[in-house]
Amino acid sequence: MYKKLQHSIHKITSVKVVGPYQLDIRFSDNERKLIDFRPVLSREMYAPLRDVTFFNQVTLDKEVHTIVWPNGADFEPTLLYNWEEYKEELIQRARE
Repeated sequence: MYKKLQHSIHKITSVKVVGPYQLDIRFSDNERKLIDFRPVLSREMYAPLRDVTFFNQVTLDKEVHTIVWPNGADFEPTLLYNWEEYKEELIQRARE
């Protein structure tokens, strides 16, 4: 399982596709993350996102303040906020 996520509440306020498998994500505290998801797109839920056309269908779920795809794939906002801390673990899990 992922390292214990901090209990801070982070809300995503906008998402924009900026390249293949790359998103510009903005949070309610004005923090901005540019994330390349390519290395973590595997397993049942995330494998469909390897189709760049499907990946580009990402939207912001304004009710739960996170990014989602039509197949129900999503990422915890706190995980995205702390991406650099969790990235290597996510990549390792994707390789398993």
